[in-house]
Amino acid sequence: MHEMVKALVTGGTGFLGAHIVRLLVAAGHEVRLLRRASSRLDLVADLPVEHALGDVTDADSLHKAAAGCAWIFHTAAIADYWRAQRAKMYQVNVEGTRNVLRAAQAAQAERVIFTSSAAAVGLRPDGAPSDETVAFNLPPERFPYGHSKMLAEQEVAKAVQAGLPVVTLNPSVIFGPGDLNLISGSLIVEPARGLVPPFYPAGAVTAIDVRDVAAAHLAAAERGAIGERYILGAQDATYRELFAMICQIVGVRAPKLLLPRALATPLAYLVGALSRLGLKLPVNADQIWLSARRVLFNSSKARAAFGEPRISLRQSLEDTYQWYLQHGLIAKKARA
Repeated sequence: MHEMVKALVTGGTGFLGAHIVRLLVAAGHEVRLLRRASSRLDLVADLPVEHALGDVTDADSLHKAAAGCAWIFHTAAIADYWRAQRAKMYQVNVEGTRNVLRAAQAAQAERVIFTSSAAAVGLRPDGAPSDETVAFNLPPERFPYGHSKMLAEQEVAKAVQAGLPVVTLNPSVIFGPGDLNLISGSLIVEPARGLVPPFYPAGAVTAIDVRDVAAAHLAAAERGAIGERYILGAQDATYRELFAMICQIVGVRAPKLLLPRALATPLAYLVGALSRLGLKLPVNADQIWLSARRVLFNSSKARAAFGEPRISLRQSLEDTYQWYLQHGLIAKKARA
């Protein structure tokens, strides 16, 4: 067990950040979270933590928040790229990371854990799972979130060269309780509200529960290798398998028709054109394009370093659904 330290968590009121804060508190560490004045406090209201008001795009507030902190967990980011303005996303994800690294350097932090994303890792042309050595290779204009995280990792690499002890974690798709912004949770909430797509996409994803991701962050602070990146994943699933599990849990019929990969690209162009005309749609063109691909990752490096994920995909989805029920985001179970 590591000695007790003072830790700063950026994005500490968010989906992943709040779980990290909770684990740090449970382990007896002193926790300060950086948040905006407008941040929702639902996930951390019961925790004995210090709140520092600020923003990763405000360097002064970061320097104040980082002062005296041995560990810095940088989770703050714009992840819902399909809702966000691109310029704002790059500002938060890239410039914000640069600001956090500078504040950590000034605070002489002992360890910085940067939450990147598996989206910053490239895909293999043969569809086999990618490991940490595969460079980002998706079109930036189609997948700006992954591109922004790749650029943030370049900032990390510069900081590591300058002597800052940073470990990078690359979570795959994260499910679990507490996803108030419905980033992956929309895949559960929408079917529970009766919005089941008629088709399932041809692709596949690697997924992991938020509680396992949070545990990996603490393990990385204790024993992660400086300058390394670690992909976090628990289970692979095709969209057919994923939709079948979700629809069974929420009590609705799963889509039976495959959207062939050959149709995904023209459909993405059509959705993009309709969106540019101002039509509000439940998905965007980039999501359709990506859902036709096998976005799979090899997490063996993280498993060897930090241990096996504890929560299965099925359990994660079930717990997510129950959390949404308990918090009134969805009504009681529908009937098929």
